[in-house]
Amino acid sequence: MGTESTRGPLVIIGGAEDKEGDCIVLREFVRAAGGVNAKIAVMTAATGYPVEVGETYINVFGRLGAESVEAVHTEHRDHSERESSLRIVEEATGIFFTGGDQSRIVEFIQGTTLDKVIHQRHDRGAAIGGTSAGAAMMPDQMIVGGASVSNPSVDAVSMGPGMGFLPGIVIDQHFAQRGRLGRLLAALVLQPAVIGLGIDEDTGIIVKGDEFEVVGQGAITVVDETTTTHNNLEGLLKDEPIALCGVKLHILPHGYRFNLKTHLPLL
Repeated sequence: MGTESTRGPLVIIGGAEDKEGDCIVLREFVRAAGGVNAKIAVMTAATGYPVEVGETYINVFGRLGAESVEAVHTEHRDHSERESSLRIVEEATGIFFTGGDQSRIVEFIQGTTLDKVIHQRHDRGAAIGGTSAGAAMMPDQMIVGGASVSNPSVDAVSMGPGMGFLPGIVIDQHFAQRGRLGRLLAALVLQPAVIGLGIDEDTGIIVKGDEFEVVGQGAITVVDETTTTHNNLEGLLKDEPIALCGVKLHILPHGYRFNLKTHLPLL
């Protein structure tokens, strides 16, 4: 298993990122994957349109200067055992998960040989990126779905196993655009994670070790549950509102950094 110093960066994007203009967020993924020497594997497991979506990212990453870009299609679980797919990932310096449905990523990849190889490459320095569903799957416990609500309740969110690239964190995407603060708060109360990250569209974080930096047009909403003084979860029925007291909130735009260990923004 790789150490913190050898493990590659994570580039986690809130969805709807610019693919035609300056491509600020995707440009940073290519840079993290090696720049003009980047060899990128585009993982299309999340989408029901793998060929079309894969081609979109092949074109974008190629235009941004990556040395090579190949799509890895896993429309069924047994596709994650294909030698051709394993070869692409084993040679990749950057592995990028597209949007779609995060449950498909877990269903088709988790626990397979492909999953093992992806984690091995990350441990040895390869960058892992993901947008929308590809962002949601990053933690060990991910948001599978739920309602876009302002006030949290038990039934505002459904959770499931994630891919484990960023343990102990909960991530929600399309955050400000779809009003998802309530379901992120609910997820934090229901899961053992202590930090929630709400990532706006066309916005991402670059995680290196214990810190991340914000890039893009929107902001990152950091919800720190470690300061909570009270919740009413015990005895609560699933459609009843959750009370939370003492939660700490940070709003971080482009260029700001945050330490995941100390839970402090870096100005």
